[in-house]
Amino acid sequence: MIVITSNQTPEERINEIIAVIEKEGLQTHVSRGSDRTVIGLIGAIEPKLAEHLRQMKDVENVVKISKSYKLASRDFHPENTVIEIGDVKIGGGDLVVMGGPCAVESAEQIDEIARLVKAAGGQVLRGGAFKPRTGPYSFQGVGVEGLVMMAEAGKKHGLLTITEVMTPEYVDVCAEYADILQVGTRNMQNFDLLRKLGTCGRPVLLKRGFSATYDEFLNAAEYILAGGNPNVMLCERGIRTFETYTRNTLDLSAIPVLQSLSHLPVISDPSHGTGRRELVEPMTKASVAAGADGLIIEMHTDPDNSMTGDGVQSLFPDQFAALLRDLEQLAPLLGKRFDTPKSAI
Repeated sequence: MIVITSNQTPEERINEIIAVIEKEGLQTHVSRGSDRTVIGLIGAIEPKLAEHLRQMKDVENVVKISKSYKLASRDFHPENTVIEIGDVKIGGGDLVVMGGPCAVESAEQIDEIARLVKAAGGQVLRGGAFKPRTGPYSFQGVGVEGLVMMAEAGKKHGLLTITEVMTPEYVDVCAEYADILQVGTRNMQNFDLLRKLGTCGRPVLLKRGFSATYDEFLNAAEYILAGGNPNVMLCERGIRTFETYTRNTLDLSAIPVLQSLSHLPVISDPSHGTGRRELVEPMTKASVAAGADGLIIEMHTDPDNSMTGDGVQSLFPDQFAALLRDLEQLAPLLGKRFDTPKSAI
């Protein structure tokens, strides 16, 4: 349920309304928009309380919210969430590009890729130190050592860093070295992990499960938000369908749908969404046209010899740089801001 007041309602009066709600043992979440203030109620709400609130001075309306997710809902939070990390803003009109390899393989490799990501105009360096693989004998990542390598490369080249965290036990160490923590598709409903991420103090990029509905996806985000972490990004990375030509089917409709249902920034992953290098460019541009707030794109200096075997979906450095130059031209036409360095390769 939400209580709606005018944005002209004095702060003192808002606090009085909140006091009435919290006296009944409920939690509140306040969102101040350009023309109204929304007070979200979390907990079991008695009909008599709803009626009492409806009759209070300065309350314009009381609306019941039927969605199972509350904090992630745009009803609770009408204005877009903007996540600020240093000079980078995610969700505020800037187009954010995260680029790098599937996995950190060596200090030399991640340092060179960081240099290339920065030169092309990317703002975030991606790379996995722990890799959840389908088979137990596949390369599983280099672990904490990889986190250190990526943190050093990011700092050296002026990039934020994002890495995947797989278990609650590794949240703290990943948060120590990375600026953004990623939840992979297989862990979207790892509720112990999501709860831990609610208290980690780092922004979280939550990838959609490959068979998850929008409702299930947003309820997963709710776990993190309910834990006290408001900085969550939703990532569409492709879903499993009957089609076998592509690795997954990138659900472009998810971008505007999620933005209509939720205030959280939406990121697209055209690399995993297609699994084919030649499709990354058109699906990146299609994602921007659909309204994506950012992109996470695989790029490798030697895709043919990638240790994860995902080289088939990784761009070469020149392809990555050319794509970002195209985005610089495309972004303003779609209401986004994105600039590449004049010296980009």
